[in-house]
Amino acid sequence: MDIQGSHVLVTGGSRGIGAALAREFGRAGATVSLAARSADALDQLANELGGHSFPADLTDPETVDSLIGRVEAEAGPIDILINNAGLEGHGWFHEAAVPTARDVLHLNLEAPIVLTRNALDGMLARQRGHLVYLSSLAGTGGFPGMSVYGATKAGISNFTAALRMELAGTGVNTTVVAPGPVDTQMWDSIEGDAELEPMLDRLRKFQLIPKSSPEKLAKKTLAAVKADRRHVRTPRRLISNHWLREAPTRLTESLIRGVPVGPAAKK
Repeated sequence: MDIQGSHVLVTGGSRGIGAALAREFGRAGATVSLAARSADALDQLANELGGHSFPADLTDPETVDSLIGRVEAEAGPIDILINNAGLEGHGWFHEAAVPTARDVLHLNLEAPIVLTRNALDGMLARQRGHLVYLSSLAGTGGFPGMSVYGATKAGISNFTAALRMELAGTGVNTTVVAPGPVDTQMWDSIEGDAELEPMLDRLRKFQLIPKSSPEKLAKKTLAAVKADRRHVRTPRRLISNHWLREAPTRLTESLIRGVPVGPAAKK
């Protein structure tokens, strides 16, 4: 997809991976709109990029329902939707606060699905668009201390796999970004949890959780959107996790190849 002149909406765009994505797409010539709760940081980055700022709490369903309409009314049709906003909420599930678990579910899974639905009609009408989803290595299997988070990321990966099949031939493509640890405040909070340290220490000994930088991940994501690639996966040493998760999807694709689905089924 041609990035120059495209309008990109990045959720969770005030810091970390979201801010890195916003800067990377901005440097590539996109007009960038940002949505997040941190209004001051959001405004500062939007001013830096010459973009648009939309303060929004995406754990609130009414805010999610209205966001796409707000953005498109003020900044124009969205060509690329980057669903980056997320909560981690780590800890043992038997100690989890129900409101926290509910916020993780709303922000990580419900919000991207609803935002996609609200942006999709316009993309289909224009026969042009790209949908990006931040999943995680934690979505490829169960990791103690990340039960709800991992469930949402597995859900996002499976949602996108089905959506990609439905959108074949429409001009709207998808990319799932599924990193391991990224050097952000979210990962710092996980590493700062003394109860998780024994598990993390074991994984470090096997060199299975090297940290990537937000900037490196943003560059890989931009390259994937330009090339209409379906995945960004890190670290490479755990690529087997991703392929094992992907295998049933590839089987489904092969079994229904040539069968009209989604918008193509109505032509």
